[in-house]
Amino acid sequence: MRPTPDLRCYLVTGSGPREHVVDVARRAVAGGARTVQVRSKPISARDLYALTEEIARAVGDRAHVLVDDRVDVALALRRRSVPVHGVHVGQDDLNVRDVRALLGDDAVIGLTTGTRALVEAANGFADVIDYIGVGPFRPTPTKDSGREPVGADGYRALVELSEVPVVAIGDVTADDAGVLAGTGVAGLAVVRGLMGAADPAAYAQRLISGFEQGRR
Repeated sequence: MRPTPDLRCYLVTGSGPREHVVDVARRAVAGGARTVQVRSKPISARDLYALTEEIARAVGDRAHVLVDDRVDVALALRRRSVPVHGVHVGQDDLNVRDVRALLGDDAVIGLTTGTRALVEAANGFADVIDYIGVGPFRPTPTKDSGREPVGADGYRALVELSEVPVVAIGDVTADDAGVLAGTGVAGLAVVRGLMGAADPAAYAQRLISGFEQGRR
């Protein structure tokens, strides 16, 4: 049976010393983040494997841990019963039907989109994916997708179009939580806001509070 991840506060890890990345993940989850995507580019498969395992052990069963892009890394960790729950893949990665076949029915699979055409295409995989990432919300230095910013108004239309939950990403901050929640998105993926926070737990709590207020 496929799990239903809590996507409201979704940490995407950034680059930096391994100890810092693991510490931010631990503290963000303590503050309420319930999905953690391990993304630390550029990174070797071996280093991504080690980092993901350390984060998964650190957060335990309090969050869903996903690997960015590397289905092989996720599969290898799951075969060892490390608590890794799935992957988030991009448009140039493995076909999500193949990903589902490899990881099994209990895995969480997310897919990157960001335009109306990509969301429509993702609807064709609604039976095998659990959510889509839609962005960028605004221009961001952490990832150049080449797509135009979606903006708050753009999310409303894409949420209505999508057959699976939508996660907003792309320089999203806790200050945006209320506005974005009002568009109907299921959650907010945050990189810099959490990775650079003096207190990641407090930041996660503020984001979730703003999100809940925004969708009332």
